Amino acid sequence: MPQQTGLLQILAEARSTDGIAFQLRKDPRGVLDVPGLDNVLISIHLGAPAKMKCHRDGTRFSGTAVHGDIDIIPACTPSRWEMCDENDTGLILSFPQSLLKRVVADLGVDPERLEIRNRFQARDRELETLSWAIKREMESGYPSGRLYLDGLALAVASRLLACHSSLAPPATASVEGLSGSRLKRVLSFIEEELAGDLSLERTASVAGVGVSHFKAQFRKAVGIPVHQYVIQRRVEKARNLLSQDGLSMAAVAQAAGFAHQSHMARHMRRILGASPLAMKRILTASR
Repeated sequence: MPQQTGLLQILAEARSTDGIAFQLRKDPRGVLDVPGLDNVLISIHLGAPAKMKCHRDGTRFSGTAVHGDIDIIPACTPSRWEMCDENDTGLILSFPQSLLKRVVADLGVDPERLEIRNRFQARDRELETLSWAIKREMESGYPSGRLYLDGLALAVASRLLACHSSLAPPATASVEGLSGSRLKRVLSFIEEELAGDLSLERTASVAGVGVSHFKAQFRKAVGIPVHQYVIQRRVEKARNLLSQDGLSMAAVAQAAGFAHQSHMARHMRRILGASPLAMKRILTASR
C-alpha cells in the first residue's frame, strides 16, 4: 500500500489555556498511520469532498467526507487512514483526557466510567458551529481574544461529553431533514458548483425532491436555509483564494461564485467582519 506521496501542510495552529490543541491541516494522497494518542481527537472535514478509508478500533470505514463531516477518535486508539485524493483538509481538535475527566468530575460523575464514542463521518450541528468559530478566530488573528477561544474550546468539550460519550442519553429513532446519503450528495454538489449555477431547482433535483420539500428538509438537516449555507461556503472559498498571490479581487469574486466584487465584499464583511482587502492583509501577515 503506498505511503503518502506529498507533504502535510499545517495551515494554522493554536492552543487553549487548558491545553486543548487546534490544527488546521491538509493531508496529501496516500496512507497515514496514526499511533494511539493520549488525547481524544475530533476531526472536521472542510471544503471539497474527499474519498477516504480508515481502519481503527477493529472496524473498517470507507466513504466520501463532505464539508462538516466529523470523526471522533477516542484516546489510545491507533488508526490507519488512506486518502484517495488531494482533498483531505480538516480542523483537528485534541483534548487531554485529564481535562475531560475534570469536566466529568465537576458534573458529579465518576471519571473512570467515561468512554468516548468512536465516530466516523458523523454530523453534529452544534459541534460544527463551535468549530467554525474556532477556525475563524485562528485565521483572523484572534480578534475576540484568547478568553473567547478558551470558552469555545470548553464548549466543544462539553458537547463532546454530552453527545458523544457514555454520558449521552440513548439515541432515539428520529428522522430530521435529508437522509445521510442525500445530504452528502447535496453538500458535494454545492462544493463542486460554488462558482456556477446553484439554483434551488438544480440543487433540489440532486436530492431528488421538490423545491419546497427540499428547502424545509435542508434547513432541518443543516440548521440554516440553503441560500445562507451557499453564501457561507462562497465566502469561505473567497477567503481561501485571497491567501493566494496573483489573483485580482474581481477574479476571486468570480471564482467564488459572486456576481461582482461588491457582492462578495458585502457578505464577507457580514460573515467574517472584514472587507476582502482587510482579510487579504490579515492572511498575508500570518504567513
